[in-house]
Amino acid sequence: MDIIFIVGRILFGVIFLASGIGHFAAREAMVGYAQYKKLPLASVLVPVSGLMLILGAVSVVAGVYPAYGALLLALFLLPTAFIFHNFWTETDAQAKMNSQIQFNKDISLAGAALLLFYVFSTVEDLPGLLLP
Repeated sequence: MDIIFIVGRILFGVIFLASGIGHFAAREAMVGYAQYKKLPLASVLVPVSGLMLILGAVSVVAGVYPAYGALLLALFLLPTAFIFHNFWTETDAQAKMNSQIQFNKDISLAGAALLLFYVFSTVEDLPGLLLP
């Protein structure tokens, strides 16, 4: 069963690693889209979120502080779903459907990231975070 868990972590992390790299490779386009969505400080937050994605993905895949990595991914996904995939504001039916699909994907991936956070969390792994 350990191999299934490892393969699952790799499959889960690959999408975030690719997306994080994309934040840097297509930075201007990403910043432009973030500005279009009225994200404040887009030129700063795009590379910060790219770094969150890369660090979170590598952490989960490699198993190095994976609870923190999973938490980073969840902290990226939840606001992203509401800021960038706010389907309830779309008037075009096709755009609304596409945004709702992306929203649902981000919410479900955030749920998976939170589950991984829970699985990886122990008092030893997260000193001071779980207990005062």
